[in-house]
Amino acid sequence: MDILFPESISPLVGSFLIFASFFTSALTAALGLGGGAALIAIMANLMPIAALVPVHGAVQMGSNAGRALVQIRHVDWPILAWFSAGAVAGAAVGGSIAVELPAPVLRLGIGLFILWMLWGKVPGFEKAPKRVIATTGFVAAALSMFFGASGPIGGAVLSKLGLSRHGYVATQAVTALVTHVLKIVAFGLLGFVFAPWLGLIVAMIASGFLGTLFGSRLLTNMKEETFRKGFKLVMTVLALNLLWRAMLEMAGS
Repeated sequence: MDILFPESISPLVGSFLIFASFFTSALTAALGLGGGAALIAIMANLMPIAALVPVHGAVQMGSNAGRALVQIRHVDWPILAWFSAGAVAGAAVGGSIAVELPAPVLRLGIGLFILWMLWGKVPGFEKAPKRVIATTGFVAAALSMFFGASGPIGGAVLSKLGLSRHGYVATQAVTALVTHVLKIVAFGLLGFVFAPWLGLIVAMIASGFLGTLFGSRLLTNMKEETFRKGFKLVMTVLALNLLWRAMLEMAGS
């Protein structure tokens, strides 16, 4: 067990995190997103804060890689290219900021942005999507350095590009993969030591891949209308949770 779990968490907690990786990966594969935010919320209550974002990023990198592999034929490559261009710049900026913005401010802004994208009168991006996608990559990668799970930002914009449900899930997977790869590189350069967490990371990636296979089967058998309703529900709950946490933190400060 010492090989699988670091000293800072118990085998029981580690086993629960492995199960949580399966469940949240299945959620993401079936609905396109939501799993990363759910997983980091679980991890935040069970492991040291200093290791939270880098370990979560490593697990999500593996999870998104598996999801992208399973659904790679549905990826929209031009969208990925423009997103990646913005993400590289965003990761560089996010990694170089010494004093981060207050977490409640970030949560409040992201929550409001998601609700506007879902329920407001948002224009379609089909006519001029390139700068919008590149900007989304920049923002998602930069905020991922502070916030861990930035998938809802990219997911909200991708949902407005007229992709099929398979195209949306696959493209969201590869864009999220890009942000997590850049995050791992940045944290490595900043000095975080991944070695003690490697056993747990590998186990969570493996269980997450099984969850991806399970969730992908649900996606294939799901009606388009059911998918859209599920996506909107998950996104709305995530946004409201961000707003609630931001208000609690502001009230307690």
